[in-house]
Amino acid sequence: MSTILGINAYHGDASAAIVCDGELVAAIEEERFNRIKHWAGFPAESTRWCLETAGLAAQDLDHVAVSFDPRANLLKRIGFVLRNRPSLDSLLDRFRRQGKTVGLEEQFANAVGVARSELKAKFHRIEHHQAHVAAGFLISPFDEAAILSIDGMGDFTSTLTAHGKGTDWTEHDRVHYPHSLGFLYTAITMYLGFPFYGDEYKVMGLAPYGEPEFADLFRKMVRPVGDTFELNLDYFTHHKQGVRMTWNDGAPIVQPFHSLLLEKQLGPMRKKGEECTQRHENISKSLQVVTEEIIMHLLNRLHAKTWCPNVCLTGGVAMNSVANGKVTAETPFQETYIPAGAADNGTSFGAAFYVWNRILGNTRSFVQNHAYWGCEADGDTCAAAIRGIGLPFEACGGEELLDRTVDLLLEGKVVGWFQGKMEFGARALGNRTLLADPRRTDMRDIINLRIKFRERFRPFAPSILEEHVDDWFEVDEAAPYMEKVFPIRPDQRAQIPAVTHVDGSGRLQTVSKDSNPLYHALISRFHERTGVPLVLNTSLNENEPIVRTPAEAISCFLRTDMDAVVLGPYIVDRHRPDFPERYRKRIAA
Repeated sequence: MSTILGINAYHGDASAAIVCDGELVAAIEEERFNRIKHWAGFPAESTRWCLETAGLAAQDLDHVAVSFDPRANLLKRIGFVLRNRPSLDSLLDRFRRQGKTVGLEEQFANAVGVARSELKAKFHRIEHHQAHVAAGFLISPFDEAAILSIDGMGDFTSTLTAHGKGTDWTEHDRVHYPHSLGFLYTAITMYLGFPFYGDEYKVMGLAPYGEPEFADLFRKMVRPVGDTFELNLDYFTHHKQGVRMTWNDGAPIVQPFHSLLLEKQLGPMRKKGEECTQRHENISKSLQVVTEEIIMHLLNRLHAKTWCPNVCLTGGVAMNSVANGKVTAETPFQETYIPAGAADNGTSFGAAFYVWNRILGNTRSFVQNHAYWGCEADGDTCAAAIRGIGLPFEACGGEELLDRTVDLLLEGKVVGWFQGKMEFGARALGNRTLLADPRRTDMRDIINLRIKFRERFRPFAPSILEEHVDDWFEVDEAAPYMEKVFPIRPDQRAQIPAVTHVDGSGRLQTVSKDSNPLYHALISRFHERTGVPLVLNTSLNENEPIVRTPAEAISCFLRTDMDAVVLGPYIVDRHRPDFPERYRKRIAA
């Protein structure tokens, strides 16, 4: 058996994945273990868990693939320094960060508890965007596809376009540092007062409340050039001062890098705690509109070169689900594939498949058709966690579990749903999920303010039976990873207000009986009782990474206004008469 461990280290969303004989066996993000969102260090716990899940010792590994290569694009890096003469501080900051990647073999050996000399594995450093491309194309259902990899920056490249066939691809275009669509979105995200790494999705959620008042100004900040694009660097400082990033125990912290010119023309930066006004909403909308224009420009030019009906999108910008939902409408592409873990987390399995298919020359045999690659807990573990804190519970099996859970939803309850293997990626997809009735007009505020403790404008996703998408959405496409936003049919919007965003859209998850039979059965039971083939789905967490264990799920349940949590076959209901009084206290409405 050939075994390959893939690692995303020292980028946001550190992760590990293991591939055995061309099949993905396990994949997980480090944040799920250490509970630090977007953790950016070495994924030691993830590595050990992947090995244990595959039944392997570190000495059994044949290859270790790492999704960055400090030597990549070296001439481009040198040329940039000579032309732009960035500050000494920015160069030293870059060297310090690169220094963490030195001696990676020793760090790996320490993580798995063996001496370096005991490892037989060959180590491969795979250029960042090559790992993204592999994660997007090599595990897609397409034997041939156009490929767009687009993110903030990795190995001095922000964007790569290619044409893939079989296990190979031909590159067409690259965009190098300092030009980056991801950097534009990040810079404006921080300018709008959302300071944390990964907050871009908040801007995407805010955008539908605004008007594109500032779109022409954003078109001055970024513009199409030939088949790619470039930033107007007058609006930014990263090319001179670098992007200041620090790690607080592994959590990436990025400092603002917009220039004074941007604030002069767009107004002052929103400060922490300051009200979010119509101006901020309009800025968000303008950014989203122009971002979509650049993405569609790249895709249309790429199609003109490949004449391929299929496209794979990958990289952090491919997490822009609003743009993703418009690809088939606004470009000639007919089919779109975006992997679970399109951002840097997915480069762990991308690097592993790059080694399997490109370096070792094996044919493709694996298609990623679900995201359930993480930890699981059996019924005994769930029961032990419930008993350990002294909570009463109800044991249900099969059909009864579905009926009791739907009963709770129809009573207006918010229910945690902890089942099976944990999802890989940023989104809960029915195994570590909060469920609610999408027909309730008050449910968005209840969850945002009393469970999630977050901004009122944040939308929730509908998980819909895949066979009913066309009845409820204007676009009938699969979206198994919540990776696309589509317009909800106007005649259906009033029925599902809790999952209908202000612009009439929804970021849907299509649920397949094959990939998640239990979740499909639950939604089917809700459909039988209500005539609505979808439920409200959001992640089972509260300002933290998605829960990994039954104990974490119970902790989240107890410190929020959640009504019940279903752990495997067991239901814990806060409203039972025998529920302990010390845990009964509710969040103030």
